[in-house]
Amino acid sequence: MSKTTTTGFGRAVVAAAMAMALGQTNAIAASGGESQNRFSDEPIPLALDDFPERPEPLLELGEDFLGTGTLSPGLELPTGAVWHPSLLVFGNFRTALQTFDGGDGVERTSEWANRLDLFAQLRLSATERLILGLRPLDQDGRFSGYHFEPEQNDGWQNEFNLDVDRLFFEGDFGEIFPGLDDNDRIALDIGFSVGRQPLLFQEGILINDTLDSAGIVRNSIRIPGGSNLRMTFLYGWDEIHRDNNLEDDSASLFAIFSELDVPVSTVAVDLIYVDGDHPGWFGGVSAVQRIGHYNTSFRALFSEAENADNGFASDGYLLFGEVSWVPHYTHDNVYINGFWGIDRYSSAARGPATGGPLGRTGILFAAVGMGRYGAALGNRADDSFGGAIGYQMFLDGGLKQWIFEAGFREETEGVEQGAYAIGARYQQAFGQHVVARFDGFIGEQNEGGSNNGLRAELLYKF
Repeated sequence: MSKTTTTGFGRAVVAAAMAMALGQTNAIAASGGESQNRFSDEPIPLALDDFPERPEPLLELGEDFLGTGTLSPGLELPTGAVWHPSLLVFGNFRTALQTFDGGDGVERTSEWANRLDLFAQLRLSATERLILGLRPLDQDGRFSGYHFEPEQNDGWQNEFNLDVDRLFFEGDFGEIFPGLDDNDRIALDIGFSVGRQPLLFQEGILINDTLDSAGIVRNSIRIPGGSNLRMTFLYGWDEIHRDNNLEDDSASLFAIFSELDVPVSTVAVDLIYVDGDHPGWFGGVSAVQRIGHYNTSFRALFSEAENADNGFASDGYLLFGEVSWVPHYTHDNVYINGFWGIDRYSSAARGPATGGPLGRTGILFAAVGMGRYGAALGNRADDSFGGAIGYQMFLDGGLKQWIFEAGFREETEGVEQGAYAIGARYQQAFGQHVVARFDGFIGEQNEGGSNNGLRAELLYKF
């Protein structure tokens, strides 16, 4: 192309651009000085035509939780923080009829058990809140209701109490004192919590308890090769339940928890020391990631008692793995979980009614969290290996679901206590507050005959 032709082409492009700009200017002038493409200043309501209405809680004062509308000016503290106090009372009530036969040498238990979890949340801001929790129908693993079997223990069970199950405050130092860093240049976004609070680490395998503790957390730490590192330091001084689900009045707990996001995985490394009459070290490493079409997680945990093995702490290791995926053309879920327990692994802290560390393996290993209904295959990890394969089916837009599962466990040392079982669970929601659930299993023990269980539960959320 000649120089003359190139110059002519360039002039044509410039002219076209000027014409487009002039046209845009005329359009803005015709619309009253605003571009037709700018966002409107008029609020547009949410499109909620096909969305269910927000369920009403038991009590709500102040601004609605997840509500819509104009925010109030709030209360400005001397620190510069602005709080919008609101009170929300909510919870759930569970009632169940259940019968459980643990096999030869174990008496069948049949009962009506009840559990009420009641919470009050005083929300002060998006990062600060005070939580109060009560469980007035159960205490120390015993639940109000009626025992039908065995006969020598039948009758009414009254476990009513007003003990505080949880009471803690959590917040963010940088949000409470925003005036210390107006330009957000200092790393003051340090979260903290203090009080009687629930703790769940390594998916409940390492810690699953509610204890009096204080913790601080630093999030969004940037390190080479990772997008986010979170570090948590925790000290617990009371209400610490050990691996036997019983409280150890002499215990205190010191812990460091970390979690790092890397390009291919989320990695957690945790270390705990429990002091007192039964001291010991506990820890775990985990990696959670997606491999191809599969969701996977792998965990390695250890426990080491400073004294001789006992019901509070013991020496051992636990390897745990999970794989799950969604079958093509469905919204269902298939999972395969497995474990290998070496010696006698013990958790750092486990609260009443939480069972043992293997509950995450599947419904055949999990504790139901109320009454004397046991796990079909147990949930201790002592010198054993096993696993479960299950299919979770969602129906009617998720309002109904089935779980079918088969599992086994075999002992590697000591008394032969291997077992096999199949089980199922059906759940269905009614409206926005009620869920009906039915569980059942049958199993065969290598040295203990057959075992079975059946339960029906009604859950009301408010």
